[in-house]
Amino acid sequence: MNNDTHPQAHSSSAADGRPAPAVPSSGTPSIPSPAAPPSGSVPTPSSARPLPLGHLADVQRRVLTTAQLREHGVSAAKAASQCRAGGPWQQLLPGVFVLHQGPPTSEERLHAALAYATRPSRDGGAPVDEAAVTGLAALALHRFSSAPPLRALEHIDMLVPRTRRLRSTGCVRVVRAHALPGTQLITGLPVAPVARAVADAVAHLTDAHAVRRILAEAVREGHCEPASLVRELSMARLLGRPQVKDAVDALLAEGRAVTEERLYEMVRCFGLPDPVWNVDLRLPGGPHLGGVDAFWPDQSVAVELDTRTPGRDDGAAGAGPLDRSRERGEWTEYARKREYLERLGITVVHLTPRKLREAMDQQAAVVRTALMASADRDPAAYVVVLPR
Repeated sequence: MNNDTHPQAHSSSAADGRPAPAVPSSGTPSIPSPAAPPSGSVPTPSSARPLPLGHLADVQRRVLTTAQLREHGVSAAKAASQCRAGGPWQQLLPGVFVLHQGPPTSEERLHAALAYATRPSRDGGAPVDEAAVTGLAALALHRFSSAPPLRALEHIDMLVPRTRRLRSTGCVRVVRAHALPGTQLITGLPVAPVARAVADAVAHLTDAHAVRRILAEAVREGHCEPASLVRELSMARLLGRPQVKDAVDALLAEGRAVTEERLYEMVRCFGLPDPVWNVDLRLPGGPHLGGVDAFWPDQSVAVELDTRTPGRDDGAAGAGPLDRSRERGEWTEYARKREYLERLGITVVHLTPRKLREAMDQQAAVVRTALMASADRDPAAYVVVLPR
């Protein structure tokens, strides 16, 4: 299996399968010994006793920043001299060094990108984690088969707060956000959540087939819900692109099918009575009351899945006035239907894709309670049930 596409959490060797560069028998790269400070001088970070390298992970011994080298007794001038033609090191990014010659491994490129994008602390302590891997590199770390292997990526997208003064350079492409989302540690690296990583990847893709594959895998493999994905695409103002719009239409249809299958699974696995599926309700000789996803006629209980186009009813940055107006209209119509059905004595259980995915047992208990409570309610109005 290619470790670029499927990195392992315990990996300490090169992420692309290439063996780590040779290091001295001590197990650490060669760090030049600093000259002793003059007698009576006040130690500075570069002249203080160097820190040992043994506390660093293997890849951290091969990728160090200027500040980290200084802590280990190597001045900026000495580091620069080590990177001259024929020297043992190379400077991969501004202020970030790889302590060997030859192409850096994928793992080293990732750690170098993080080192470049991470803001050092003001007090000289541990760096402040204000960066995360995103885009295609993040999807590779999330084990997406539709993402290229890490070694094939020209750029590594790094997500940073909008207030950071950081520019894209070398293999690092800076992506800005108002605030960093909650990140997930994968192989020791902070990685953006899937929905955000997909949006950042799609922003740089023009191939409609590649966009469809990534969006479909995100939903089909359960990496994230359509709601969070469409919300991120909307906030990134990507929904107007033809290749994204077409893929999202297919995504929502697939998301609806996945949610319906989970509803079938809930009824089957938790021993609920069989309902009639996907029906329209109508008063005898009267108006159409609306469709529901499951209905138990004897108990007058209905289940409705909320799979409306998500993410634009909350004022997301990418939503236009027409989008928000449509969302409000859809919600008003939904609320009106639910209120009308309940006035007729029909209990409506509202389920979202996320609830079914993350807490199916709790949703089954809610439906079971509604079915059992029907015996204590007044009889509901008679309704005609038709397939839809």
